[in-house]
Amino acid sequence: MNRVIASVCFWAAVAAAQPGRAPVYDVKSYGATGAGKIADTGAINRAITAANAAGGGTVYFPAGTYLSGSVRLKSNVTLYLDSGAVIQASSDPQAYDEAEPNPSIDKYQDFGHSHWRNSLMWGENVENVAILGQGLINGKGALTREADQRIANKAISLKLSRNVTIRDVSMLLCGHFAILATGVDNLTIDNIKIDTNRDGIDVDASRNVRISNVSVNSPWDDAIVLKASYGLGLFRDTSNVTITNCFVSGYDMGTLLDGTYQRHAAGAPDRGGPTGRIKLGTESSGGFKNITISNCVFEYSRGLALETVDGGVLEDITISNITMRDVVNSPIFLRLGRRMRSPEGTPIGQLRRVNISDVVVYNADPRYASLITGIPGHDIEDVKLNHIRLLYAGGGTREQAAIVPPEGETEYPEPYRFGPMPAYGFFLRHVKGIELNDLEIGYLKQDLRPPFQLQDVDGADFNNLKAQHADQEPTFVLKDVRRFHTWHSSSGSDASLDEAGEKRL
Repeated sequence: MNRVIASVCFWAAVAAAQPGRAPVYDVKSYGATGAGKIADTGAINRAITAANAAGGGTVYFPAGTYLSGSVRLKSNVTLYLDSGAVIQASSDPQAYDEAEPNPSIDKYQDFGHSHWRNSLMWGENVENVAILGQGLINGKGALTREADQRIANKAISLKLSRNVTIRDVSMLLCGHFAILATGVDNLTIDNIKIDTNRDGIDVDASRNVRISNVSVNSPWDDAIVLKASYGLGLFRDTSNVTITNCFVSGYDMGTLLDGTYQRHAAGAPDRGGPTGRIKLGTESSGGFKNITISNCVFEYSRGLALETVDGGVLEDITISNITMRDVVNSPIFLRLGRRMRSPEGTPIGQLRRVNISDVVVYNADPRYASLITGIPGHDIEDVKLNHIRLLYAGGGTREQAAIVPPEGETEYPEPYRFGPMPAYGFFLRHVKGIELNDLEIGYLKQDLRPPFQLQDVDGADFNNLKAQHADQEPTFVLKDVRRFHTWHSSSGSDASLDEAGEKRL
């Protein structure tokens, strides 16, 4: 009875939206069986072509399992997956379109970011496209996690398109990318659930993007990641993006959708531990501008990462109302580097004007602290952190407090590559202009490292600081630090250091 009511409501909504025409194209009317035994690819694409040829319409998937290879999205066409409808990826490599040639720019980013057609669903130069409904897109292990030209490695892939909406659907085991949007403007992703084996949502070189009410479980890679690659053969920023009311995690694959939330399987095979975070980077030939991230929850995952290492400018970022629990590396990671996977002559990028506020973190990995680090001669600039509470697992040693972390200027930007930190709370290096207001940090188990270490920092203001530290251990270790000031610190009297020097406070 409920399914009948839902179906009636769907048809009524479509008719109201487009009166006077017959805009609905049932895939079963074009030969799809929905039995999950023979390929329905041809029928699905025929329905899409018919809708496009008529000027637009909705391709409707009633309940059933539709075994499919590459579905070619077209302008002015909506795919609607009704409750109980499953688009299931074929295990036949011949069912998918081949990766298009892109030889001149493959070297600047991963294979997956350089090709779009080797996907379960793909669209290029399309507009006014939507994928909607309560159904499921199931990669079922058929979509590869690797860079393999012989089989699809993405579930939904879009290139140089505009006015795209993905709403309400669920996605399972979707290969290298569940959603890859490159050069897509006016993109809305809302109220979807993704439980996958590599990246969840990758938004690359795109503008005017809204990601909201999304849950992404991705233990082997990033959950929601903004990128600015050279995949289009030009520099293009990712800009004007909001990410809000989202949940990201690193549970065992499949256990978000089935509601069991397991933590037994091994994490990301290259680095250990789950991933599942929100990140800007790594691909950063272009820049990141005008980004807001708000009201998001991280559970059993890595932390928040803002990275520019290929020449792009990362600026004007606002992040607020974040909670994290059981974080497996740095809760906050800001990195300016010079990996430089960009055309020769590209200058080193910049990272500046970042505001992060109202963050609560519980049980963060004791090894890596929160890292804010540029490289020699290229500082991270103008960072403000307000109303932050961090509780680390603790357990660090005095031997670790003596560590000098490597610069790793050309390395892939990941906290584990720096090794254990000499401070348990924050490690700041090559930074110009940072403010931390209303900050409280501590540990669950005694840690013999100081809460803070600053190296080559010019301009650091700490106001209303509460920092737990072991007896006889300082709150701050300062090396080559200028214009350093604290007010209302629980560790004692206010302190200042105006000339470059080293000090333990």
